[in-house]
Amino acid sequence: MLNRPRRLRKNPIVRELIAETHLSKDMFIYPYFVVPGKKVAHQIDAMPGISHFSTDTLLQDVEKGLKLGVNKIMLFGVGDEKSEDAHMAYDSQSLVPVAVRELKKNFGDDLYVVTDVCVCSYTNHGHCGIMKDDYVQNDLTVDLIAKMALNHAEAGADMLAPSDMMDGRVGAIRHKLDGSGFENVAIMSHATKFASAYYGPFREAADCTPSKGDRKAYQMDFRNPNEAVREALLDESEGADILMVKPALAYLDVIAKLKEHSHLPIACYNVSGEYSMIKAAAQKGWIDEQKVVMETMYAFARAGASVITTYHIRDIVENKWM
Repeated sequence: MLNRPRRLRKNPIVRELIAETHLSKDMFIYPYFVVPGKKVAHQIDAMPGISHFSTDTLLQDVEKGLKLGVNKIMLFGVGDEKSEDAHMAYDSQSLVPVAVRELKKNFGDDLYVVTDVCVCSYTNHGHCGIMKDDYVQNDLTVDLIAKMALNHAEAGADMLAPSDMMDGRVGAIRHKLDGSGFENVAIMSHATKFASAYYGPFREAADCTPSKGDRKAYQMDFRNPNEAVREALLDESEGADILMVKPALAYLDVIAKLKEHSHLPIACYNVSGEYSMIKAAAQKGWIDEQKVVMETMYAFARAGASVITTYHIRDIVENKWM
C-alpha cells in the first residue's frame, strides 16, 4: 500500500505535529452569576460546581481564576427587583454594573469583562422584553436593551453580549454606545440564539423562567440553519464584532455555516444543559468527565468557534486537562 494514514498516528509526537485543531485558554470565557448580599457563595443545584456569588465573593473567585489564566468572564445578574418595565435592567445600582465597577477597580485591564444584556431576569413575567397583549414588543424592548447596554458600558464593561434576540438591537446598541463616547466597547451578539430545551438549568440559576408561554416568538427555530445565517449577517451589518451561536453542542453545523459566511470571529455558548448533562453522567460514573469535556471543546473549535463560553473552563485549567 502506498497510502497508510496510520503512519501519522504512530505516537503522540507525530499526532501533535499534524493536529488540525488546537485549543488555548485564551479562547475561553467563564460565566458568573452575581446576586445580592455579602459573603454569598451558594452552589446552584442544577449546575454542579457553579455558584451564585455576591460581589465580595465574586472578587475572590475571579482572583483565583486569574492566577490560573482565566482572564475573561461573563456576568449575569440574579436577584434585582423585577417589574413590568424592567427598570432595574438599566439602573446604575443594579447588580451587574456595581459588580463591573468593583471588578475593574480591583483588576483593571488584567480582567476582560463581558456582560449579558437581556431583561429576562428583570421582568416580572420572565420574558426577554416588554409585554403587551401577551406578545413581546420588539421596538420598545430594543430601546430598553440599548439603555441597559449603555449602563454596563458606563460601569466599565469591555464587551456587551445582547442575548434577547430582538430585531435591530445590535444597531441600536452600537448607535447608543458610539453616541455616548463608548465606540471601543465591543459587541458579541447572540446572533443565533435558538429556542432550546438545553437552557433548563440556567433558568434556575438566573431565575428567569417565563411565567407563561415560551420564547419561540423571538428566539430562533432550531430547524432553520439558513435563517441562522441570515440573522447573523444582519447583526454583522449592524456593527457586531463577534457572532455567537447558542447553544453549541447541538448546533455545530450552524457554527460551521457561520464560519463559511462571515469573516468575523465566531463564538459559541456551551450552555447549562450541555454542562449539567456531562456533570450528571460523570457523577454516576457513566463517562470519563475529562475526556468527554475535552472532546466537546475540540468539537467547538473544529466546527469553527474561536471563542468558547463554557462553565467547564475552571475544571479544565485547575485540573490541567488542556
